[in-house]
Amino acid sequence: MPQYFGQLPSNEQPWQTLSAIQESQEGHTVRFDCGQSCLKINVLASNLIRVRLAPTGEFISRRSWAVTQDDTAWLPSFEVKKTDTTVEIQTEQLRVVVQKENGQIACYDLANRPFAVDAAGMGWRLGTTAAWKQIAADEHFYGFGERTGLLDKRSEVKTNWTTDALDYGSLTDEMYQAIPFFIALRPEVGYGIFFNTTFWSRFDIGVAQPGIWHMETHAGELDYYIIYGPTPAKILDTYTQLTGRMPLPPKWALGYHQCRWSYESETVVRELAQEFRDREIPCDVIHLDIDYMRGYRVFTWSPQRFPHPEKLIKGLAEDGFKTVTIIDPGVKYEPEADYHVFDQGIARDYFVRKADGQLFHGYVWPDKAVFPDFMRADVRQWWGELHQSLTEIGIAGIWNDMNEPAINDRPFGDEGEKIWFPLDAPQGGVKETDCVTHAETHNLYGSMMARSCAEGLEKLRPNERSFVLTRSGFAGIQRWSSVWMGDNHSLWDHLEMSLPMLCNMGLSGVAFVGCDIGGFASNATAELFARWMQVGMLYPLMRGHSALTTAQHEPWTFGDRTEKICREYINLRYRLLPYIYTLFWQAATTGALILRPLLYDFPNDPQTYTLHDQVLLGSSLMAAPIYRPGVEHRAVYLPAGTWYDWWSGECYMGPTHILAHAPLEKMPLYVKAGAIIPMQPVMQYVDQRSLDPLTIRVWQGEGEFTLYEDDGNTFAYKDNAYTTTKFSVNTEENQVIFAINQREGSLFLPSREVIVELVGVNEQRFNDDGTARQLVFNLKPQ
Repeated sequence: MPQYFGQLPSNEQPWQTLSAIQESQEGHTVRFDCGQSCLKINVLASNLIRVRLAPTGEFISRRSWAVTQDDTAWLPSFEVKKTDTTVEIQTEQLRVVVQKENGQIACYDLANRPFAVDAAGMGWRLGTTAAWKQIAADEHFYGFGERTGLLDKRSEVKTNWTTDALDYGSLTDEMYQAIPFFIALRPEVGYGIFFNTTFWSRFDIGVAQPGIWHMETHAGELDYYIIYGPTPAKILDTYTQLTGRMPLPPKWALGYHQCRWSYESETVVRELAQEFRDREIPCDVIHLDIDYMRGYRVFTWSPQRFPHPEKLIKGLAEDGFKTVTIIDPGVKYEPEADYHVFDQGIARDYFVRKADGQLFHGYVWPDKAVFPDFMRADVRQWWGELHQSLTEIGIAGIWNDMNEPAINDRPFGDEGEKIWFPLDAPQGGVKETDCVTHAETHNLYGSMMARSCAEGLEKLRPNERSFVLTRSGFAGIQRWSSVWMGDNHSLWDHLEMSLPMLCNMGLSGVAFVGCDIGGFASNATAELFARWMQVGMLYPLMRGHSALTTAQHEPWTFGDRTEKICREYINLRYRLLPYIYTLFWQAATTGALILRPLLYDFPNDPQTYTLHDQVLLGSSLMAAPIYRPGVEHRAVYLPAGTWYDWWSGECYMGPTHILAHAPLEKMPLYVKAGAIIPMQPVMQYVDQRSLDPLTIRVWQGEGEFTLYEDDGNTFAYKDNAYTTTKFSVNTEENQVIFAINQREGSLFLPSREVIVELVGVNEQRFNDDGTARQLVFNLKPQ
């Protein structure tokens, strides 16, 4: 046995595994019994199966907070075939082969290509269950939720346990989000694995055993889903059907957000808002961090620094700003102080207690604090209703922070250690049939807080969509909230890392994501901030944020040159809002990514598999940002097809590599041939005026795009109060034909001017009344 300095030798407990199995079938479940152990395979759809192993034969009951659809919601069609050695399950898209000898599973597509093939089957020991599967030689791994480092996670270990990942870097493992889902991809083959466990879990992608990936959890049973693709888009369509899809956010949430810890007074906030309007830098949202509160007591206002919050928020609204306030889960422990949140929670026994019944406490911003048990529906309802004190004075969104939960064992400012609730602390009340402790629910705490907030806001603001943001979450968090990547730093490698972080979040089903532009901690340089604003224009959530101890990081604080660059790229963001809002609609209806790695649209091109520093915004617009100081040139990979430079119109034929010139004022941008990108005039905020004129930029080639429009603010779209307009472009020998289908949907849109610009050729204008039409552009003979 190899010995390592400072380590004592150890003998691991052996794994127990299945032996000969006996199969039976009931409905869409194929059951395999092996002594007291039981293996179940549920066929849920033609590309979706669920695998469950209960070592004791007893399966965990479905939890009230389960993040997946119940198995009974699916209506599969499949056949079961038996041989002397195997049981085979055949659907329209895949074949699952189970060995009778040992219960090992292998999947095959219709071309008989294997995937998700067991290497050592499944096993259990000492309260841990696990599975081992083969890694194909050319297989790459993505997703895993919030992860630092580069895009492909092969040869890495990823732990799923929500943690306050302060000062994280490229080697950090546990993060704020815990999403035990990944996508494996190789040419022509792709599949997803959702490890359906809220307990501590871990993926080992070929580290302990090269050529084998391994997953284990501290749960008493093994439960996972296999989703066949073969493309990432198909996998995410099914995965978000399984775990839920994001609702459409208010359109203003797609604008620029400005935040700092903290804008410490009403006067400072008013001055900030006035600067944006005076300098004509678009901005829709101002966030208020913890210092707006009275002594960090949630759902209160500081009487000294924010004495008239209703007046402040009304004034901001009149100037086109929405206000978002931060809320933390820690409630100040303050008996006999007339603090209504604490008093109500104590009276109703809503706070987490230890196994012996003693109230649990820890230390966060208000010092000694107690914590709601968000696993309980009644607690979530109460917490959601507490937001009324904010919504009734005009708060339009809530930012949920510190909800991993982030707790210290002594007051902030003292040297202390991070803790969380005792793992044996009971949670969720008494409604669950099994004893539920924090060991099972830790990873869900942030998600359930975000759910409480989202459900509360929907009741309190029934006629308007609200914005919800969370730092921590679990699989399915997209149903309740947008997510940002926590406390990053003003470092060039954090700028570079932001793109694979956000892309892997998207590949984990969470499309509405962002990083703090400029970096939260430390001080950005003018060059770093300018480059970060260029990248931030692409983030689904575009928010600038900085920490208390840093220099100011507003767009104008770095000098005239940087301010001009910030203005130009924020303007471009606002011009692209019709296109971006349609991408959000696609995400809400199909699970499609908004910000995408190139492998999403080019899954059979191995050149894209490790390409972490180029991204697609939707399927048409590709960016190759600069993420190093002093760099003004970079290599850019253009996949198969024809590509145009956004700025110059220069044409390239892919697949190829080019050298792009990128002075500080320019982020390389490229457009696919046949792209159709709807754009609006620059506005200082999204509702400043109606979308008139609508400019449609078109590039020669073959393509189509469906523009989605609704009122951008209410829930009327759920009652079909929206419209879609399908555009298509077709290029013939000397002509480009641009077709506009008749507008569909029940939302009334007033007549408006439409400008169709065939890039590099000319433009045509017409008055749009929703009827179909066709425009012909004549090209000069070659």
